[in-house]
Amino acid sequence: MKQRTLLAVAGATVAALGVGAPAATAALGSEQTKASTALSATAAARGSAYVETRLFFGTERPDGGPDVTDEQFMAFVDSRVTPSFPSGLTIQDGRGQWRDSNGTIEKERSYELILLYPAGEAMRRGPLIEKIREAYIKAYGQDSVARLDEPTLADF
Repeated sequence: MKQRTLLAVAGATVAALGVGAPAATAALGSEQTKASTALSATAAARGSAYVETRLFFGTERPDGGPDVTDEQFMAFVDSRVTPSFPSGLTIQDGRGQWRDSNGTIEKERSYELILLYPAGEAMRRGPLIEKIREAYIKAYGQDSVARLDEPTLADF
């Protein structure tokens, strides 16, 4: 099985973001606290402190098996994501691209899953998100599911 790093781009919005937040849940601790404090200064005018987590799911199988279908992906979301995030989520179709270990540019159809939750719930939600990533990797023979976490403000 070849190793690869999945860098999925799901439209111009992802490319335009200055994504610098650590992807690991453990890193959310002090950095998330600092970001939440900074955001809370303007939260009254523009919303409350939230975390936006983006997960990038590839659909091609490194072992050459059949691609993950829309039906399979939506069944995965219904059974593995929705129970942990019943208040809502967003799914966008994407096109992923990365350079494999041989230097070849690989491209594939992908999905971007966006989760938005209160910043105070980040430590509780982190392990749930990791279980989602692990379940997809195992179910569909993937090398990885990329994760991005960003502090943000949200108002509903």
